[in-house]
Order: sequence, then C-alpha cells, then structure tokens
Amino acid sequence: MNNIAIDKNTTWTFPYCPTSPYLPINWTEILVQFPCLQSLAKCEQNPIYHAEGNVWIHTQLVCEALVLLPDWQVMNVRDRSILFTAALFHDIAKPMATQVAADGKITAKEHVNLGAKMVRKILQNLHTPFAIRETIVAIVRYESLPLWFWSKSQPLRSIIKASQLVRCDWLALMAEADVKGRICADRERQLETIEFFREFCQEHNCLDRSYPFASNLSRFIYFHKEDADPTYAAFDDTRLEVILMSGLPGTGKDYWIEHNHPDLPVVSLDRLRIEMKILPTDEQGEIIQAGRDLAKGYLQSETPFIWNATNIVKPIRSGLIRLFAGYRARIRIVYLEVPIDRVLQQNRNRKAQVPNNVIYRYQDRLEIPDLTEAHQVDYFVDV
Repeated sequence: MNNIAIDKNTTWTFPYCPTSPYLPINWTEILVQFPCLQSLAKCEQNPIYHAEGNVWIHTQLVCEALVLLPDWQVMNVRDRSILFTAALFHDIAKPMATQVAADGKITAKEHVNLGAKMVRKILQNLHTPFAIRETIVAIVRYESLPLWFWSKSQPLRSIIKASQLVRCDWLALMAEADVKGRICADRERQLETIEFFREFCQEHNCLDRSYPFASNLSRFIYFHKEDADPTYAAFDDTRLEVILMSGLPGTGKDYWIEHNHPDLPVVSLDRLRIEMKILPTDEQGEIIQAGRDLAKGYLQSETPFIWNATNIVKPIRSGLIRLFAGYRARIRIVYLEVPIDRVLQQNRNRKAQVPNNVIYRYQDRLEIPDLTEAHQVDYFVDV
C-alpha cells in the first residue's frame, strides 16, 4: 500500500471499549490486562492545567468524556475502538517523562513521542492490524495539535502534515475529550481553539481526509522546500528512481529485493561491511561513505538502484533523500515489518548477523517512514 490508510473492510475492536455510552467502563479489568497503566496513579500533574489530580484520574475522565461525545457515538465499532484506545494510552509515558523542578513546577516534556513508541509496542503485542496500530500511534503523537497549531511558525504546514498521517477531525475529537477530561481555568478558551482548528482544516480541505496534493511530486516538494505552496502542481523533471529500503535487520529486505527487483544494482551496507571486514558494532562512518560514493556513481549516470540498509530513523533517511533528490531522483521507500520473534530467527540465518541486543535497541529507536518523506512509501507488513 502507498500510505498508512485503513481499508474500509478492515474490522477491529478493542475489547475494553464500551459498546454504548451508557455502559460503564471496566477500569478494574483494564488495569489487570494493562499493568503499565497502574503507574499513572502515582504520577502527579501541574495543577494549573490538571487540577483534577494524577494522570490516571485524568485518563479515566478523558475516556469517559470521549464516549459521551455525539461524534464518537455515531462512529462504527472499529473507529470508536481506535479513538478509545488512543484516549486510554495517550499519557502512558508521563510517569517516565515527568520531572519536578526545584520550585515545584511539574513538566512532562517528550512524553508524547515516547508515548507513541510505547503504544506501538502495546498494540504490536495485541497483534493489531498495522494501519489501525499506526493510526492510534499518530493520534497519540498529534492529539495536542488542535490546541497548539496556531502558535506554530507555520500553522498550515502543521495541519497538512498531520493530515497525511491521521484524520484531523479525529485529532479534534481526541483533543476535545482531553480538555473535557481535565480541570483548568482556560477550558472554554481551549474548546474554542479546537473549533477554530476544525474550521481551519475544513477551509483547507483536510479535516476528514489527507490534504489533496496535485501529485506525489508536488507533495514531496512541499515537505522538502521552505515556504512551498501546497497548491503548486509540480512539473515532473525526475530522471531516475531510487528505492530506499527500511526495516529492522532480519525483516527480509534482501529477499524482497531478490523477488521484486533482481535486475537493479544494489548499494548494500551489509555487503560492504563483509567486504571491508567491519562489524555492525564498529564505527560505521567508513561504510556509509563507501555506500554514498557508489550511490553517486549511479545517480550521475541516471541508473536506477536500491539503497539497502536498515534506515530506521528519520534523520538517516533524510540525509540520503537529500542526496538522491539533488540528482532529481524519485525516491520510493519500501518499509518491511515482521514480528520480532521472526526478526530474531531470520537474523540468525543471515550472513551478516546482528547481535540480538542491537536489534532490540534498533526496535526502540524505530521511526516508521511516512508520506511526508518521499515521493512514494510502500509498506510490506506481516504482523
């Protein structure tokens, strides 16, 4: 698939999501099934923004507020489950991120990004369908956007980017539940801001859908050029395609290449490590430079090729994409994912094995590619 979109025929339910707003939420069972939530009760919050008390109190209030929202009640069971699950875990990382300053001020910086990664692991363990899992992760990551988008340097860019990953009307619904699930002095002002967010997204045609770029190239240029116009219909002057592989070691990248593009030259960092006798745990600068030198040769001759490495974090991918795009290449990211136990098994069968502890470290750092990064992103996932 070319984006993380939920197929209309995909069914999924979160077993603890109430089937009716009039049925009580079984908090006791939820805490039994998800003991990671128990620490929320010990995590205090800044009383200026959360006078209701600790994070667990807030989480319960958010979930209870969500199920009373008319827009949530008219959703199908799958979509109600998606929003409820996001609400349940939206502050999962606050206990790890919360700090109390010398003056008593409580902050929880970075809890959103950390929480998104924690939610992904929880949902992986539940064997949640990939598109649904990543939608919930995106809601957790962007649920505060409706409250802060106008204070960003480029509000329009912020909503357009979010719309490529998740429905903005769902973010607004989640933010509304979040505000109604807290006690704070500026509650009404925050609810007004959320309504403004809805109107702004609707005005730019990305409230309940991805922003409609003229083409994949137009989208790529918008996200890679400062002050670009999202309505610009770009002329396609690309000269070659580069496939950028992404995925943990042992996910089958070599197999995918062999069965899909055996005719294309491959810049393989694993192969270079073997040839240059450098271990995966050694300094990798020499390997990467050798790979870039090979890539430049293909780029200069306008020869399509594949860059084969893990490429699990966005900064590494971004550096490569800038290099490729500088030669007018179309960049297609191919992301592969299989369950971690199969990753470990397949890794044992590789010529260039990666230590298990390194794979687990990679898993913790993993940033799944998205449509804001490349001309095309394809996901091959077996969960």
